[in-house]
Amino acid sequence: MRIVVALGGNALAKRGEPMTVERQRANVATACSALAPVAKEHELVITHGNGPQVGMLALQAASYDAASSYPFDVMGAQTEGMIGYFIEQELGNLLPEGKHLATLLTMIEVDPDDPAFSEPTKFVGPIYDEQTARKLAAESGWSIKPDGTSWRRVVPSPAPQRVFELGPIELLLDHGSVVICAGGGGIPTMFEPGTNILVGVEAVIDKDFASSVLARDVSADLLVIATDTNGVYLDWGSANQRMIRRAHPDSLAEIAFPAGSMGPKVQAAADFTRATGHPAVIGSLDQLGGLIDQTSGTVVSVAARGVEC
Repeated sequence: MRIVVALGGNALAKRGEPMTVERQRANVATACSALAPVAKEHELVITHGNGPQVGMLALQAASYDAASSYPFDVMGAQTEGMIGYFIEQELGNLLPEGKHLATLLTMIEVDPDDPAFSEPTKFVGPIYDEQTARKLAAESGWSIKPDGTSWRRVVPSPAPQRVFELGPIELLLDHGSVVICAGGGGIPTMFEPGTNILVGVEAVIDKDFASSVLARDVSADLLVIATDTNGVYLDWGSANQRMIRRAHPDSLAEIAFPAGSMGPKVQAAADFTRATGHPAVIGSLDQLGGLIDQTSGTVVSVAARGVEC
């Protein structure tokens, strides 16, 4: 099978952990221990988040002076390279010699008229208490929103339109390579209005939406969205919470999920399934084998009847 696995940010930097290279590398090594058996048996594309890393780069730059600040498309490219390096090295240590891995800096087109530019929603950077977050927002001109019991910076998150490096990705897959691409949702780019000049965009594309578009366009047989919960829940956090085992994409569209966490994952899975007829699965990375077998997690399928818990 051709499988796209979208790694959640927890695979790289767990909430509340220090953002050290050693800690990130250890988390990547754990993720790669789950990915290695898949890479041996299937055609594998790996995508990943980068919100904490991009946010940290932005903080580091801002601690110097305004001239040191880099736009988000440039920081996205930086983190794609860094995280791709971690994954290549740790996964390569677990695969047979001669199994090729490649990290591709991936530009993804967005619409300059996307309404997301006027309503920032994408979380980046570390968590703060409300007082600290409001102080940083006032000092730096940030937009901030609550993320659970904490607060974080938010930036525009336009919808991905297409992957520019689709040809090289397919070429690498056809020759047996594991491909790491569209990291952090890819590098947001757009054509200047009325021209064929491609430029970067000050935004962060949602990793799950980008992974859905990528999986659709490389004709993947399965999209796996790996997160830090074992599936999608109804009434999450209440005494009546229950996990969805299988669901039709149209039925999921009738349910409101949190916009800052599970909502994009559910929509990305439903979009892929609706567009291709192939299933998508949302669940925990440590159950990756079961996600691929569709015995674990939440399976989104056109064969499902409504929502099955």
